[in-house]
Amino acid sequence: MALSTAILSSSIGANRSQLSRGRHGRGWFGRSLLGLLLASVLLLGAGAPAAAAMDYAKQVLIGADFRGADLQAVTFNLTNLRDADFHGADLRNASLFGAKLQDADLGEADLRDATLDSAVFDGTDLRNARLDDAFAFNTKFSNVLIEGADFTNVPLRGDALKTLCAIASGTNPSSGRATRDTLGCG
Repeated sequence: MALSTAILSSSIGANRSQLSRGRHGRGWFGRSLLGLLLASVLLLGAGAPAAAAMDYAKQVLIGADFRGADLQAVTFNLTNLRDADFHGADLRNASLFGAKLQDADLGEADLRDATLDSAVFDGTDLRNARLDDAFAFNTKFSNVLIEGADFTNVPLRGDALKTLCAIASGTNPSSGRATRDTLGCG
């Protein structure tokens, strides 16, 4: 955007005298065309930062409030999210690779198809969360609350599965599946 703004600025400077004098017999037309071009550049450039704002990778967002937010496909890779509130948030297809989620509230959050690999869930509230088809193979789970969480089709390491099966209880109110069944606990 900086390059297009610089080109537009030099073009405006070079053509300002021509347009004000009405050279080439197109005074008002030239100004209208230039205004249209400037409006297009500004409108197109205004959309770019919004997409970039959805990448929270490598940030420190301790205690951040994302309660009930639509965070589909947002990136939180390697982000410190300790004490963050994601209660009821829509995190479908989000990437939380390597995120630190100590004492975070993900209760009733929708984490379907999310990337949770290498994330740290320590003291994290996952009650009634949907994690169907999330990727969490190297995820660390300790002291978590998982009553009613749905882990359908979530690949987990054996030690993580053992930890979660020891505390699994409840039924997810959205999917109707029992937590123990979704984990494949015996």
